[in-house]
Amino acid sequence: MDILFSHPYLGCIVAALMGLQLGSFLNVVVWRLPLMMQRQWEAECAELHGAISEPAQAFNLSKPRSHCPACKTSLRAADLVPVLSYLWLKGKCAHCGVAVSVRYPLVELAMALLWGFCAWRWGFSVEALAWAGFGSVLVTLALIDADTMLLPDSLTLPLLWTGILCASFGVVQLPLLQSVWGAAAGYGVLWAVQAVFKLITGKQGMGEGDYKLLAALGAWLGWMVLPMVVLIASLLGVVVALGMRWQGSLKAGEPLPFGPSLVVAGLVCAAVDLHSGLYSF
Repeated sequence: MDILFSHPYLGCIVAALMGLQLGSFLNVVVWRLPLMMQRQWEAECAELHGAISEPAQAFNLSKPRSHCPACKTSLRAADLVPVLSYLWLKGKCAHCGVAVSVRYPLVELAMALLWGFCAWRWGFSVEALAWAGFGSVLVTLALIDADTMLLPDSLTLPLLWTGILCASFGVVQLPLLQSVWGAAAGYGVLWAVQAVFKLITGKQGMGEGDYKLLAALGAWLGWMVLPMVVLIASLLGVVVALGMRWQGSLKAGEPLPFGPSLVVAGLVCAAVDLHSGLYSF
């Protein structure tokens, strides 16, 4: 381990390889977690209505084995090598030849860059690991929200509490009080905005998942950074909405997930270490 601390570039490479492998797992989480939530909801509804159903086949993050969505063939180890398998197979399933989404290798590469950056920015340290984990969960949330308009509590709430714990134990350079108030302010601000919006229009402007996500960002970045996070996210959301309207892929009145914009804003503020500068005054 000493060689990783004494040779920072080597540490960055090791971290990038770790992120590359994690990216492969996150692709599984993005696809399976919403389905797991749907199945749980259906089972609870059936139980509530007294329906008797056959025991469902195990479906979680580890079962069944990774397989092609088209032909259902289980993938071999050689088919699961991050990025390289995609390139070797020319973006197609090795068994049925159906095209594989380019998002899979892009997520893997994004995680490699994220983890490598964290090792470069904070050194090969526990703090770098904390921020790499923070970014990995955010990317997962952004992809799930973009696909399903969901921000699972099973990701947002642990992210929130982990941020407070990291501040408490000094893992990140953020005063504990700022972290706690950041979580409270993050939730409260969007809740208040939504309450006013609903009072005026009678419509639901955003979901509770957005409140919890901003609360998690506040727990990691502190309350003083939240105005910048909300500003960046709002501007980005407007740009994306206008672009989609111009392309014809977003109709008037159609909802647009706000989670990805919050994620990008949070990652930008974390990358420039904005909270350290604010709390040094």
